Amino acid sequence: MNTARRSIVESIIITLLLSACARVAVAPTADPPQFVPSESTQEPLPKATPTLLPDESSPRGATSEFRTDFSKRSVSYSEILSGGSPKDGIPAIDRPTFVTVTEADEWLEDVEPILFFQIGDDARAYPIQIFMWHEIVNDTVDSVPMIITFCPLCNTAIAFERTVNGQIFDFGTTGRLRYSNLIMYDRQTETWWQQATGQAIVGELTGTQLVFRPASIIAWADFKANYPEGKVLSRDTGFSRPYGDNPYIGYDSVNNPPFLYRGPDAPGELPPVSRVLTVDLNGDAVAYPYDVLQQMNVINDTVGGANVVVLWAAGAASALDAATVAGGRDVGAALAHLRELDNQTLTFALDGTKILDNETGSEWNALGVAVGGPLAGKQLTPVAINHFWFSWAAFRPETRVYQP
Repeated sequence: MNTARRSIVESIIITLLLSACARVAVAPTADPPQFVPSESTQEPLPKATPTLLPDESSPRGATSEFRTDFSKRSVSYSEILSGGSPKDGIPAIDRPTFVTVTEADEWLEDVEPILFFQIGDDARAYPIQIFMWHEIVNDTVDSVPMIITFCPLCNTAIAFERTVNGQIFDFGTTGRLRYSNLIMYDRQTETWWQQATGQAIVGELTGTQLVFRPASIIAWADFKANYPEGKVLSRDTGFSRPYGDNPYIGYDSVNNPPFLYRGPDAPGELPPVSRVLTVDLNGDAVAYPYDVLQQMNVINDTVGGANVVVLWAAGAASALDAATVAGGRDVGAALAHLRELDNQTLTFALDGTKILDNETGSEWNALGVAVGGPLAGKQLTPVAINHFWFSWAAFRPETRVYQP
């Protein structure tokens, strides 16, 4: 077994060890769990094989953990895998606390990836180093109840409103996967929800769709430069975890097949574990490969009849590469925004190192904020999601891959 595959197996074992204490907050005086990594002189760890659940009346073992109405579903139970962790074995953060940019700068590196989410003037950074161990944050942003999510196996960062039919829900992890993607559940009805789509797939609310809100993966340096008064999710979560460590070393190598994946083969345009930025508007879906974005930096396009601009900037580390989240190779940050602003369609171009719009000559950054010129202070509307290609294509196989 190669080193990358072996480290991923170790991460699954760590998750299992953590599951016993996942639901209980660790007291400040308690010693953190101690993990002894396997040495190179030891025998390789056995390959972790996901358990394919039969297409029965309910997922195997789920009836003892959940009070879900398993008679209602929109997917085959044979598509649902056990990830090896029980219900809430990976604990969501239900009472998040936040620190200032200055405080967070003491433990975040400039290149470190964070999940950026904003409503109105309430801009927040959720470090990926924390999401690695929790995957879900139940939060309220600018008075809007939100669920902020990250699936490491799919590199998918998505935010949804958590008000359903007038009721505020809070979410946890089921310990199950579909197409390698996190399956969440709400604690009010225990309906199961697909993280990649925000759709209820098993239980009372099957077919219900959560309201999507765009979230981006960017470098910490970009957040603190643009939002010095922003809020940053604290590492004071109530749980003892090795925040900053990456338990999925080498996972995002394009030479590796996706882990814990049982689903349709990804279309051959791209390697399965390729980073893509996806835009899905009015029934039209487009994937923009990071490799292409790195060459072009700025792309003006039309998706579903809407004019969009896709921007890429260097300086963001891969969270799934090296032993630490901050130590990964530079994969950059990609974001997409609507080009309509104040009843005007803007066209963007790279002028040296500056992003300018042709219509007003204003200068913009990759976050879609005008930093100079007549439109200084204006902000474009974000519209994209980060994914690995195999994960996005499993749910939207008709997606068009952008070609220059």
